[in-house]
Amino acid sequence: MRASARHLRCPATRLGWQSSVRHICFRRAGGVRVSGPRRLLAPQSATHHVEMSPLETGSFPIEPHAYARPQGKRLALLTLTALGVVYGDIGTSPLYALRECFKAEYGILPTTSSVLGVLSLILWSLILVVSVKYIVFILRADNRGEGGILALLALLLQQKRRADDTQRRLWLIALGLFGAALLYGDGVITPAISVLGAVEGLEVGAPALARVVVPITVLILFALFMVQRFGTARVGTAFGPTMLVWFVTIGFLGIRSVAKNPEVLGAINPWHGVRFFVDHGLAGFLTLGAVVLCVTGGEALYADMGHFGKRPIRIAWFAVALPALVLNYFGQGALLLRDPRAASNPFYLLAPPSFQWPLLVIATAAAIVASQALISGAFSLTQQSIQLGYSPRMQIVHTSKHEAGQIYIPEVNKALMVGCLVLVIWFGNSSALSAAYGIAVTGTMAITTLLFAIVARSRWNWSLLHVGIITTAFLLIDLSFLLANVVKIEHGGWVPLVMAVGVYTLMSTWKRGRTELGNIQAAIALPLDTFLTSIERNPPVRVRGTAVFMTSTPEGVPVVLLHHLKHNKVLHETVVLLSVQTRGIPEVGADNHVTMEPMGQGFFRVVANYGFMQSPNIPEVLAEAAARGVAIPPMDTSYFLGRERLVLSNRAKMSRWRKRLFALMSRNARSATEFFQIPPNRVVELGAQIEF
Repeated sequence: MRASARHLRCPATRLGWQSSVRHICFRRAGGVRVSGPRRLLAPQSATHHVEMSPLETGSFPIEPHAYARPQGKRLALLTLTALGVVYGDIGTSPLYALRECFKAEYGILPTTSSVLGVLSLILWSLILVVSVKYIVFILRADNRGEGGILALLALLLQQKRRADDTQRRLWLIALGLFGAALLYGDGVITPAISVLGAVEGLEVGAPALARVVVPITVLILFALFMVQRFGTARVGTAFGPTMLVWFVTIGFLGIRSVAKNPEVLGAINPWHGVRFFVDHGLAGFLTLGAVVLCVTGGEALYADMGHFGKRPIRIAWFAVALPALVLNYFGQGALLLRDPRAASNPFYLLAPPSFQWPLLVIATAAAIVASQALISGAFSLTQQSIQLGYSPRMQIVHTSKHEAGQIYIPEVNKALMVGCLVLVIWFGNSSALSAAYGIAVTGTMAITTLLFAIVARSRWNWSLLHVGIITTAFLLIDLSFLLANVVKIEHGGWVPLVMAVGVYTLMSTWKRGRTELGNIQAAIALPLDTFLTSIERNPPVRVRGTAVFMTSTPEGVPVVLLHHLKHNKVLHETVVLLSVQTRGIPEVGADNHVTMEPMGQGFFRVVANYGFMQSPNIPEVLAEAAARGVAIPPMDTSYFLGRERLVLSNRAKMSRWRKRLFALMSRNARSATEFFQIPPNRVVELGAQIEF
């Protein structure tokens, strides 16, 4: 049955309701196509859930986080697991960090003064950036227990809007999105440089095997991405013990070397770092572009806070990770004092010949753990982006029945895999790839500092002097690292910038497009009171069963309902207007999960509230509504979704290329049926063509 576009005699048309619909079609998702000549676009407007202030928290009470106060065995287990997941990235930095400081391009030879100077810079970078900035200060900026740059952005945007605050909010959103985009670049580069740096140990033990380093790295990374679909539940249990073995090993190798040259401990004095800059001038400053490699992973530390809590992360850092890293860096420095020729690969040359092959195996395992942590982080970041309205819907696969945070996103996995493999083949070695690494890390660090300063000032009411001192100190460090990496742009530093610009363009275009499309639909929306009055005066035919109409906003009449009534001229006995709203908090508790309001005439307004770390499940929402008295029999309930086809016009206030990009993203978005976990054989889709 094909419905025509002419006005039919139903309450919707009697009220004078008009729209820009040019063609209507009906499809039964998961079953037989009822009518319609072509497949229309994904029903973003009918089912997306972030158009009405998605970052506003409303009046939800603050609930204690799951890992707020762990003790005893639970604290020990969380600390061990955090050691594997949180510190995988920064823990594998000794593979290449000190080596890069003495590259020929800087012109700095591994003399006693320069070695002590570089070691001093590395030590105080670990202390000031990781220990002070992230562990002491940044971890305070949690969004009800969750961390990460998008969680921080959501925390900022929870504040009520003012008329003169619009421009400031736009700048905050731009900063946060670009920082998140840089993290995707980090997620592509980290697996490549970590595994490549570990496998390069083959060149030390058997120089003839140098030509197989890249092929072996490609095989390891390919296998790593292929097993992602099975989830990290089993592999994840080995993360902590693997990294514990790694940290104990590198710490032992370091202290063994330091014992031979204890004078290297003089690098604890920060004066050696100052003297390094004085002696080497510009070359010394540019060396910061390599020194920053020792603090990569600081942002991952913040992003993973919600998985383990602050206390386990802090204990794991100060008790295990920091001492092992410092000992290993100082051990490498002691080796350079004995043999400056070891600068070619001080990490592997630190081990005795008989232990280099076992060390290669341990290093490769640690590199895989570091890679897995960044890959899982990219999945979580994408889920947050989808929930907060900055990304189209994608397939989110939950790989664990017990842990909600263990997810797998096929589209992101494929993109990361292609990016990693291309980087490994293109750059060929970790030394060349390190040029691309610093830009992504330092850019994100600087943005996090700025957002933290705004949180401290606007939400915590810290004094301007207090915020100014802390922000100036952190920005001085962050911007020094960033400027030292600017010279690397032409040597590969452009790679993460191009990635970040691309991801930022996609995220900002999607958000802008959804906002504009929502404005267009709001302009033609019909007030629900007016609609109910109309059907009371001129009641349509009511049929048995329940109809669920998905809508992006909890106000007005869904367009899909008007289309259904206009062309089918019937209504079900029970009509549920369902809206899914994402709040600017990680999780919404059970008490505030679902709200229901009877509207009369058999209509019910149901609003499902989710946090940006949660995945919507419509059958569960309706089961809760049914428990409150709404007749929603599973086998006698139909779901009506909207599917728009966008026709580009001058209506929306967007450039034409952005409109084309938005239409392309909308066309390729995951269907609402899959995303909201709706039974496909109970779904009816109504398509419409909308001028955009």
